[in-house]
Amino acid sequence: MPDPAPLLSGTALSVFRLNGQFLSVAEGLARPAGLTAAWWQVLGAVLHEPLPVSGIARAMGITRQSVQRIADLLVERGLAAYEPNPAHRRAKLLTPTEAGHAAMARITPGHARFAARLAEELGGETEFEVVLGALGRLSQALETLEAADSPERQGIDR
Repeated sequence: MPDPAPLLSGTALSVFRLNGQFLSVAEGLARPAGLTAAWWQVLGAVLHEPLPVSGIARAMGITRQSVQRIADLLVERGLAAYEPNPAHRRAKLLTPTEAGHAAMARITPGHARFAARLAEELGGETEFEVVLGALGRLSQALETLEAADSPERQGIDR
């Protein structure tokens, strides 16, 4: 059986490069709306339903502290607001303001154009769906392995 270690390394390097490429594209799409890629990401997470900072962080796979810093900036700039959370007194919910919704709407046309161009470059929407499915399976596999290796599951105190 071939050694899978080079496959892991190659996949990781490809994903790191993709992350940089997506951030660059996102910065370009968000800039005309007065947003950064990070602000767009956080606003996008709460566009359809308010969430606590910890929920946004979980969904995005980043630290709560990073999301908190961005959420506070969005609130300070009037693009989002904190509202009471009936499920938790201290963990307020972040929700976009009217200005936040308007900024997100300004991104939509450029996002749609870029998505169409990328789909075409990949060979069509069917191929794009294959790529999305593969990335989803990779993410799920990593999540499963990470959970299996967690200190709680192994009875280890790290």
